Amino acid sequence: MAASKKKPAKKLSFGEAVTEVEEILQGLEDDNIDIDKLGEEVRRAVELIQVCRGKLEKTDAEVRQLVEGLQSQDSSEEANTSNNGPSDSEVPF
Repeated sequence: MAASKKKPAKKLSFGEAVTEVEEILQGLEDDNIDIDKLGEEVRRAVELIQVCRGKLEKTDAEVRQLVEGLQSQDSSEEANTSNNGPSDSEVPF
């Protein structure tokens, strides 16, 4: 695929970016990349890896925030339950 026809790295999904990096790496391993295009391909791979890393970091932060929200919600529910005495599900009979 010619560099001019490639989508900007930031517009690719995570999966598309990973696939393109894998294709570049495969070309490097198989010696299928013309030496004149080697720098261009390595630059593209680095750009794609940076985009992937950014997406992973963003997703990690979002997931951590969601989990923290659940944990704080669980903590407040436990505090409310202990302040109001045992709930029906905690009564031994």
